[in-house]
Formats: sequence, C-alpha cells, structure tokens
Amino acid sequence: FCSQSGAESAQEAGMGDEADDLFNVAMLIDELKNENVQLRLNSIRRLTTIASALGAERTRSELIPFLTDSNDDEDECLLAIAEEMGNLIPKVGGPEHVHCLLAPLENLATVEETVVREKAVDAACKVGKSMNEEGIHEHYIPMVQRLANGDWFTARVSACGMFAVAYQKCAASKTELRRGLQQTFSKLCCDETPMVRRAAAQHLGTFAAVCEPEYVKTEIMALFQQLTTDEQDSVRLLAVEDCAALGRLLPKEECVFEVVPIVKKFAADKSWRVRYQVARQLYELCESIGKDLARTELLPSYEQLLMDNEAEVRIASASKVSSFCTLVGAEAAATKIIPRVKELASDASQHVRAALASVIMGLAPTLGKVQTIDQLLPIFLVLLKDEFPEVRLNIISKLDQVNQVIGVDLLSQELLPAIKDLAEDIHWRVRLAIIEYIPLLASQMGTAFLFQKTSGAKEEQLNNLCLQWLSDRVYSIREAAAVNLQKLTEVFGSEWARTHILPHVIDLLGNPHYLYRMTMVKALTLLAGAVGQEVCMRDVMPALKTASRDKVPNVRFSVAKAFGEVASAVDASVVEGEIKPILFEMEQDADADVRFYATQSLQMCENKLRVA
Repeated sequence: FCSQSGAESAQEAGMGDEADDLFNVAMLIDELKNENVQLRLNSIRRLTTIASALGAERTRSELIPFLTDSNDDEDECLLAIAEEMGNLIPKVGGPEHVHCLLAPLENLATVEETVVREKAVDAACKVGKSMNEEGIHEHYIPMVQRLANGDWFTARVSACGMFAVAYQKCAASKTELRRGLQQTFSKLCCDETPMVRRAAAQHLGTFAAVCEPEYVKTEIMALFQQLTTDEQDSVRLLAVEDCAALGRLLPKEECVFEVVPIVKKFAADKSWRVRYQVARQLYELCESIGKDLARTELLPSYEQLLMDNEAEVRIASASKVSSFCTLVGAEAAATKIIPRVKELASDASQHVRAALASVIMGLAPTLGKVQTIDQLLPIFLVLLKDEFPEVRLNIISKLDQVNQVIGVDLLSQELLPAIKDLAEDIHWRVRLAIIEYIPLLASQMGTAFLFQKTSGAKEEQLNNLCLQWLSDRVYSIREAAAVNLQKLTEVFGSEWARTHILPHVIDLLGNPHYLYRMTMVKALTLLAGAVGQEVCMRDVMPALKTASRDKVPNVRFSVAKAFGEVASAVDASVVEGEIKPILFEMEQDADADVRFYATQSLQMCENKLRVA
C-alpha cells in the first residue's frame, strides 16, 4: 500500500511538473507579444525552449508564421530573433522542413539595421547548409534571387552573402539554376548602389571558391578587374581582400599575370585606406605565390608601403616585418627590408615604433647571429631608449627570441635603465606589464641580472624594484609584485629567497599603513608554497603569527585566510601542531570577519588532515 501510494504521489508530482513547464512555455509565448521590450527579448532568447515544448509540427505551423508576421520594430529584438533562428534548425522536423525558417529570415535580411541583416545572412547560410537538394532548388535559391532583385539596396546587400551556399548546394546537373546565380551575382557587382558593390566585392572570394575553375579564370576575374577600378575607395579596399583569396584559387602563373599587377597598383592607390588594406593582406598573397616570386614581384611594393606617407599604412606594414623577412630569406631581408626598418625605428609616430618593436625581435632567427649583432642590435638599443613606454615594453617582452640567437648579454647594460624607467612610469598599467616580464628575464639572464648595478649606483637596482613594487599605491601592482616574488623564487630556489627576499618582506610587515601590511601577508602566503617547509617554518610562520595579532581586523582576517593556504604547503603534523591552535585562537576574535575566515581556514585544515 505504501509503495502504491508513493507511486501515485510521484505520478502526481510528475504531472504537476509537466503542468508547470506548460504554464512557463505559455508565459513565454505570451511575452513574445508583450509591449515591454525586455520581456520580449527574454522570450525570444528562449525560442528553442518554446519550440521544444510545441513540437516540430506546431513550431512550423504556429511559431514560425508568428515570427514571420511579427512587426517588431525594435532592432534589439530583431537581432535576437536573427541570432535564434539558426538554433531552431533541429526543432522543425528535419532537413525536408528546414525551409520554413527562410521566411522570417528573408524579412530580417531587408531591414535597415546592418547588424540585424548580417546575423540574418549568417543564419540563412546555416539553414541553407542543412537543407537537402530539393529544398535548395525550390526554396533557398528562389529566396536568394528575390533578395538580389529587391527594390531596396538592403535586400541586395544581404543576397551577396548567400550566393556561395546557394551555388555550392545546387546540384551540378541544374545548369540553368547555376547559370542564373552566376548572372545575378555579376549584376550585383555592377549595381548602381556602392553599398551593394561593396558587399559583392566582400563576398567575391567566397563565391569564387565554390565555382568551377574555368568560370573563375574568366567571369570571376573579369568581375574582379571591374571592382578594382571602382570609383569608390570603399569598394576597392574590399576588393583587396579578394587578391589573396583568388591568388589561392588560380594557378601560380596566372596569379602572377592576373592578380600581382593589381596588387602593385593597389599598393600605390591614391586612397590610404586601400594601401592600408594591401599592407594587411600582402603577406597572404606572397605565401600563395611562393617566396621566389614574392621576392622578385612583391618585395618592392612592400618596401614602398614601409615608407608610406600615412602612419596607419606604416603601422600595418611594420607589423608584418618579421613574417616578410622569414618568407624572402636573410639576404633579401638584409638588403631590402632592414634599411627601411632602421628608418622606422626613428619614425615620427610612436605607434609605428611600437608596432615595429612588437615584431622586430622575430628577425633575429632569420638573419642569424652575425647579422643580428651587426644590423639589428643597434636598432634594438634605439628602441630600448624610446621615450614611449609601449615601445620599450614590446622590445622587452620579446627578448626570448633574441636570446636564442645571440644571448641577451649584449643588451643587458641597456636593459636595466629601460626597465627602471618602466617600473617607475606614471601609468600603472605600464608598471604592471613590466612586473609580469621580470621572471622571464630573470630566468634567461640569471641572478646576476637582478643584482646588476647601474653606473654610479651603490645598490642592486632591479632587486630593489621588485621589493619596491610591494609598496606601490595601486593594489593591482602590489598583488602582481607578490606573484612576481613567488615566480622568482620558483626560478632561483628557496635559499635565494631566504637570503634576498624574505628579510625585506618581513621588515615591511611593520609598515604603518595596514593596506601594505596586507600585501606583505599575501606575499608571505605565496612564498610559503615556493620556499619549502623548512624555510616556511623558520621564517614565514613566525611572521604570520606576529601579524595575526595586528591591531587592524583587515590584516588579521588576511592572516586567517593565509593560514588556510599555507596548510596545503606543509605536513599534517605542522597543520595540527602549529596552524590549528592559532586559528582556534582567531575564532575567538572580536571581529566577525576574522572569525569567519578563521573557521573557513580550519575547515581547509581538516580537509588536509583527512586526505593525509
């Protein structure tokens, strides 16, 4: 009887849960029509839940028509619908029914807001890829043609992004459909509206990738030539992106004959935006034609871009210096690129110098030891003394690449002054960045680097800076400094930390400002795990015990938290005999936060003892 009653109760509970779910879904459906935008948004973002509850048939017959007929004029809601349509593909009953999603997407593809149209096109492509051939022929291609022949330019712009999927999924036997798509795309490339021609140029490479090679060589290349001479620079700069895409599709000889001359022309285009785009895309094209042809055909254009009048073009070109040198080889790099690099190192724009500094270290493996010392080392030294912090940071962050070729001894005398300036920079993010590079530099250069003295200095500058950061006025710097000491200890060992770090950190526990004392507690906690149990018991534990009686509650609860972390770094006997008694005492503290964290750390100790 009891088990029967339990079964009935379970059945009633299940029915209750089902009723709740149906009620929630009904609420979501009602909210789709609500005047409140936020409620509509919440409901739209749960369209998959609604579709699952309705089932495939009702989703097709009720939900999708509702979304199609929706006259929502809020761009945010329309964007959410466009984003969710792709997620409904599994909810409508399989590939033979997926075409029902195209109706609302066709509407969304014509709206004025660009972001909504782009999402609608992405979703439509996703739907098209999941459709069977019959659906493509009867529904998808007709939709693309309708959009491409629409009165409003927004529809024609959206259509450009759907041609690749339509052509790829169209059966090869359907020659008329394929030819129709080709003709319509050609028409869009000549559209009177610049925005449509831009969209056609943007998607030309994608469309070419799914077309027959013969058609690419003839029709596509003719369209490409036409777009490259467009009067609108916004169209031409998008055609630049097609250069690399078409270069990969064409045989190498034809690429050199057809595409390379256009790239050379673009590199000298009157619009700096077009030249900027060439600077960004040139390396990809060079890869597609091979290093020998790149050296003879495109290297002069790259030199020209490195000397461009516009800083933005020089920035884009400078960021590719390392890649180009690797591609064309050491000899061409030394004679053609390095002279331009020397000029960029003293460029009037700090952003050009920063872009160069971020990649110039990558030239060292290509040029080899002798050339690096003769040609690059003077440039490194110039950039290390740059007045702009980002330039110096970019050089320091990539020192490992030079270290592999020539070692960093030749740079060490210049490094310390640069690091010292960055360490004392007025911008805290610059100070934070240099802190994060110190362990890497120290591991490459050894402890002698940390104890190096600048001319006229009596003390080790860098070692003192590592400790000075612990008292920085910015919390993020103090926290990073504590982590920095932990990493240095992991590199140089516990004895080094015991001699050079721990005494200073323990002295700083006497700082009159409680925030700095909290930082020292954090540093000691991190060091406890790095120095080993012997040093921890001899130096760290006594300091933390003293700090546990600090007059400021914030310091005491930092210590309470610290003991929980230290417990994981020591043996169970130490936890039982040393740490737990202190925490029991702290559980009686007058401050509630101290008691809370003491209890929390005691729990961590118990977990440690159970595992042990």
